[in-house]
Amino acid sequence: MGEALTVGVRRERGCVVVTVAGEIDIITVARLRQTLFDLVIGGHPLVVDLDQVSFIDSAGLAALVGTAKRATACGGSLHVVCAQPKTHKLFQLTGLDRRIPLARTLDEAVQAAARPGPHRDSEPPDAGQAASPVLDG
Repeated sequence: MGEALTVGVRRERGCVVVTVAGEIDIITVARLRQTLFDLVIGGHPLVVDLDQVSFIDSAGLAALVGTAKRATACGGSLHVVCAQPKTHKLFQLTGLDRRIPLARTLDEAVQAAARPGPHRDSEPPDAGQAASPVLDG
């Protein structure tokens, strides 16, 4: 097995920010998917920062697509920070860059996600209650 997956969750400027580090693959994706699905239920904007991800496979991409669909259904949104060239290229090759808004920086993603829309005037869930702040894979 490769690097362990860690997931940090916090609130920032009306968004829930999820920082992911390590490898997202068939072995580690279940915890990440469940965390993301739990966080979008409130309809708040969700930003997933992939800058510390060293590897992501099709299971990881599928988890992000599922999260985007669930976020939309719940009145929220998903934005992804994707500055690493190899990860950005993967999103382009698969066409996911047309389905999931990508940003080069966390600040850019939070600004885009925090734009007015449904449920933006209420507070996002307390990150500590929505999911454990750090998951080890």
